[in-house]
Amino acid sequence: MMEPNKKLSTTEEIPTIHWADHVSEELIRKHPEKNKLVCASGISPSGVVHIGNFREAITVDFVVRALLDRNKEVRFLYSWDDYDAFRKVPVNLPQQEMLKKHLRKPISEVPDPFGQYPSYAAHFEKRFEAEINQLGIKPDYIYQNEPYRSGKYIQGIKDALVKEKQIIDILNKSRTEPLPENWTCLSIFCKECSKDTTELTRREAETVFTYFCKSCKKEQTVDMAKEGGVKLLWRVDWPMRWAHEGVDFEPGGKDHSSQGGSYDTGVEIVKEVWHREAPTYVQYDFVIAKGAGAKLSSSSGNLLTLGETLEIYEPAIIRWIFASRKPNLDFAIAFDLDVIKTYDDFDRCERFAYGVEEGEEKKVRYEKRIYEFSCIERAFPRDYSHPSAQFPFRHLCNILQIHQGDLEKAKEFYQSQIKTPQDESRFYTRAKRAWKWITEFAPEEFKFTLQTAPNHRPQFAQPIKELVQLLKGDGVANWTEETLASKTFEIMKRNQVEPKAFFQDIYRVLVNKPNGPKLASFLLAIGPRRSAEILEKVL
Repeated sequence: MMEPNKKLSTTEEIPTIHWADHVSEELIRKHPEKNKLVCASGISPSGVVHIGNFREAITVDFVVRALLDRNKEVRFLYSWDDYDAFRKVPVNLPQQEMLKKHLRKPISEVPDPFGQYPSYAAHFEKRFEAEINQLGIKPDYIYQNEPYRSGKYIQGIKDALVKEKQIIDILNKSRTEPLPENWTCLSIFCKECSKDTTELTRREAETVFTYFCKSCKKEQTVDMAKEGGVKLLWRVDWPMRWAHEGVDFEPGGKDHSSQGGSYDTGVEIVKEVWHREAPTYVQYDFVIAKGAGAKLSSSSGNLLTLGETLEIYEPAIIRWIFASRKPNLDFAIAFDLDVIKTYDDFDRCERFAYGVEEGEEKKVRYEKRIYEFSCIERAFPRDYSHPSAQFPFRHLCNILQIHQGDLEKAKEFYQSQIKTPQDESRFYTRAKRAWKWITEFAPEEFKFTLQTAPNHRPQFAQPIKELVQLLKGDGVANWTEETLASKTFEIMKRNQVEPKAFFQDIYRVLVNKPNGPKLASFLLAIGPRRSAEILEKVL
């Protein structure tokens, strides 16, 4: 058994038990000469950033934390690929016709259809940044339109053009048909219409290109050293940025990880053009909303965003959901009854971490490490001497329904457990989410409304009278659930009543349904006196 409240005190004692610890140690071995390691993530803000996209950011965050725990300096980069062309209007956005007029322009130049931010890109960038900030994820952001426009990537573009033939050879190895003869790794945005519907016609000088715009029907010249407007296509852009930023670790989705995919070709391109090894790579898999049954897609209206997930799950529990799974395994985030199990499993992990619940040593160490990755604020070693109060989710849902969502009345039930400001904060954090889940996602069979004027005529009046007298007795409020359950069964036995039928009779009085929460626990949650008063009304 693990010694309760034992603290890890030095970096040497960090258990190499979590996948992020293995990756961090591999990075340290691979780059012994580097003072600061660079971990990167990023996405194109082409629409709503969903929970599947979030998996990349938190995958990097786990590795960053594991490195920091080992006293390594780390730079966490998050790139917004907002200099990509706006290719498709997501069906779930307003102002569809307006957005269609801006197709093929850089995302950073498309207007915000909600009218809240300077651009379409900024709307989704700032929204997601605010969401991940709640989970303690605070990277250095790069908005790719800025370095491209300012000329920071000019040398990288020049390098790619010098080795363009070799790049074509690399890309052709993974293609069924070779690239066309006039293919170039450049993408040029037209100076007139801002669209990338252009075709390179001549290279006038090292940084000067002549192009024909299919939208404007004009031929024009652009000097990327003075005007911007030129970028690399994705398969070349990605390895160029690995080299430019000195990236040591970056994960990628399943779509980038296939044989001949963008990571495979990037490995060869970065070595051939920039003479650098590719970053250590981890594949992450898809995340679905339970019941949706499909990969989340930002071009679809059927999305689960991090913001929506935060309405049901506490930030630390969202971190725990991802920390407790290897990145290369897909999984579903539950919004059905399994929400209860998710909260219960997190609470158990927390009890293991604080030594409140014991178990086999290896399991406890693993749970403790997962818990460390789940906490919003990183701390190592972490203080495990003051566990927070826990409010089991199912029971909390019952208390909230008894009080029709009144948080203050529900809080009174837990008053003896709320001893610190942290306990109070946790109560409100969880209670608000529990009520949101009850009102919007809980199945009907889970919901109930406590009756104030019951109209059910009981089948078993005599045993109910005895239960009422029992509930009116002195000290019942201090009884355990087991004690009240035992006394209730004595009443049923004495009156020769079948438990199932008796329970249904009582539930119909209390909640106008044949079933409800576990009876003894429910009566104590309502309050013995209040339960007795409701039952008395039908006798």
